Amino acid sequence: MRISPIKLQKQNALINDYRDQKSGIMQYFDYDPYIEQTYEQRMQALQQKNIDRDKLTEALTEMNKEWDAPESTYKAIERLKEENSAVVIGGQQAGLLTGPLYTINKVLSVIQFAKQQESKLNVPIIPVFWIAGEDHDFDEINHVFLPNKTGMKKYTLSQEASGKQSVSDIKINKTALLSWIDQLFDQLPETDHTKKLYQTILDCQERSVTYVDFFARFLYQMLDGEEIILADSGHRAMRGLEREHFVRLIEKQEEISEGVHTAVQQLKKQGYAISLDVEANDAHLFYHHNNERILLERDHEGNWAGKQNEVVMTSQQMLETARHNPAGLSNNVVTRPVMQECLFPTLAFIGGPGEVSYWAALKPAFHAAGIKMPPVLPRLSFTFIDRNVEKTLSRFGIDVAHAVNHGLEDAKVQWLAAQNDPPVGQVAAEVKQAIRRVHYPLREIASDIGADLGELADKNLYYLNGNIDFIEKRINKALEAKYEKEIGAFDQTHHVLRPENGLQERIWNPLSLMNTYGPCFIRQLAREPLSFTSEHHIIYL
Repeated sequence: MRISPIKLQKQNALINDYRDQKSGIMQYFDYDPYIEQTYEQRMQALQQKNIDRDKLTEALTEMNKEWDAPESTYKAIERLKEENSAVVIGGQQAGLLTGPLYTINKVLSVIQFAKQQESKLNVPIIPVFWIAGEDHDFDEINHVFLPNKTGMKKYTLSQEASGKQSVSDIKINKTALLSWIDQLFDQLPETDHTKKLYQTILDCQERSVTYVDFFARFLYQMLDGEEIILADSGHRAMRGLEREHFVRLIEKQEEISEGVHTAVQQLKKQGYAISLDVEANDAHLFYHHNNERILLERDHEGNWAGKQNEVVMTSQQMLETARHNPAGLSNNVVTRPVMQECLFPTLAFIGGPGEVSYWAALKPAFHAAGIKMPPVLPRLSFTFIDRNVEKTLSRFGIDVAHAVNHGLEDAKVQWLAAQNDPPVGQVAAEVKQAIRRVHYPLREIASDIGADLGELADKNLYYLNGNIDFIEKRINKALEAKYEKEIGAFDQTHHVLRPENGLQERIWNPLSLMNTYGPCFIRQLAREPLSFTSEHHIIYL
């Protein structure tokens, strides 16, 4: 395995300015994650934070026993009991077979940074991955993309979710899941790893009740004893810990909502694109009613209501729910980070570019809850390249950074044109120009005789150019047939490095890579020292 950093282009302005530590964006955060002293300061601040470590570790133990977590996880939970310990935390939805590769990249980032900071600070730093099991958008996680000969193919699970049920509560349809798994493996090439990988996935689904269970079990299998703690935000044990914090969020709702709304407006005025749509009356909490999550807002009378008035409650009723039935509430994108910070002694939060962007608006929410926002560090970003792709890039003299940022379509067109000297397009253009020149006197005569005859001459020139276009296309088609193998190499490499014209990590699922290399490349990457100041890493497998 070789690792080479590259610079990404076409990122949004906010993440670029954040990486460059520009004051215009850094003012929206409590810490600069790229200053080494930040983490020493953060550790000192955590000593003043009141965390019920006994209850927290009990809850983590309970849910991890349900997933048959490895011994390394229980050792990590024990280390979390130590008063001077802290966590590096990040999270994602419970995608099928982990979902897109960026989920794995985020897990590896959490593990990597925890190791790095433990070495520097000489205190226990534990990696924690927060599974967003309380989310209810099943359509976001019910599919994967895998490569085929023509590009990327989407494989969607045939199970339907009822209403807005939390993913933590969605029971697996075993028939549908098994059929989906078989569909995936039917199109994978047989390798030395295929049978074991298939059996591992079958074992994970057999022991799982929900899709969060399936996600957690499979992730633990991929990491094979690497130290990390998984936590389900929608688990009943977690809800019990959130009781008093829900009370605080309810009491501070107005301050949270107005502060975040103001911050979003300010960021937009500065030209930053924020993927956070908020209004001043948003309550930023869900209420669970009839097996659905109902997003609440404050109405003109100060009540907490669903947007369709599915439920209407007073503040007192909300507080009673928080104190006596916390499972009846859950957080949205604004309050989840605050709740996460209330529960864990967080040294740093690891987020993707989109998360860093919307966290820029959350400082008022943290402060309203009486806490600071933890250091927010952009996760590691990877593109995996096998030997065939590497050979193709070398053969055609294509820079890997250019290929990752822009794809290979332009390079393919330029290469194909260069196979004929002079290029067909150039010759066709010259022929058209020559025809236009020699045709001009004829059109002049026709125009002098009559307008209708002039129009006929123009149409005649149009048809002549059309004939040139026709022969140009036929020549190009013949060239494509002649160089079919080379064009296929361009296309396949494009699908690997720039699938759907985006980064590999946003489309590819890790299954095809694990089928080729086994999960060992993930474990190896967890042990490689990687720089968080580099925007992107090329991983040569």
